[in-house]
Amino acid sequence: MNLNTQTQTNNYFLLFAGVCTAIAAVAHIGCIIFGASWYRFFGAGEEMATMAEEGLIYPHLITAVIATILLLWSCYAFSGAKLVRQLPLMKTALCVISSIFLIRGVGFVFIMPTIPDNSMTFWWVSSSICLVIGGAFALGTKKAWSKI
Repeated sequence: MNLNTQTQTNNYFLLFAGVCTAIAAVAHIGCIIFGASWYRFFGAGEEMATMAEEGLIYPHLITAVIATILLLWSCYAFSGAKLVRQLPLMKTALCVISSIFLIRGVGFVFIMPTIPDNSMTFWWVSSSICLVIGGAFALGTKKAWSKI
């Protein structure tokens, strides 16, 4: 195993992005473990909460996929920050991840009509979080560009 032995980083943008993304993944895993009340608390919508209460697998499956993607993205942030070994397609992945978070952050007005159960509070808070994380990914990627 070719692990990077460096344990410190000077890329606090990617470190911040990685930690925030990992926390988001853990919150999604919490929804799977703790069920409908967590889906409601985190604003997943009444339909998702009701399906979880009914024992349907769909909300848990979707949430597990999202959590897995977020964990992978967190690994890319930590890799870009040189806390773990370099992952494949680093520049491409970091650019795509940055873009997805930023697009989700500003594009919520187009997504809202497709998920009408979610409150305006959910949309504003989650979109703001996505903008902050996307900005951290973008700034961290720019800072790390010549080293990755």
